[in-house]
Amino acid sequence: MRFDYYFVYILASRIGGTLYIGVTNDLVRRVEEHRAELVPGFTRKYGVTRLVYLEAFQDVRDAIEREKQLKGWNRAWKVRMIEAKNPNWDDLYPALAHG
Repeated sequence: MRFDYYFVYILASRIGGTLYIGVTNDLVRRVEEHRAELVPGFTRKYGVTRLVYLEAFQDVRDAIEREKQLKGWNRAWKVRMIEAKNPNWDDLYPALAHG
């Protein structure tokens, strides 16, 4: 049996910096695209490349719903959520890509 996962992720420009929320079915590839500045627009413009938060879902509809929910939150709520799981705003990408 095959399990596909969908990820809601948050990128930051730096600790406490600009945030970007996205959804993808291939988190490593998508973060690599942001880091290589292959994605035109917001993340390239503001240097948003540090993976600071992620959630996994088995149903794409749940992931999209969660992404929309988080995008509707105010910044303070997003920061508290990030810091509850990643208090130092560590970049989670290296462990994910090379783990």
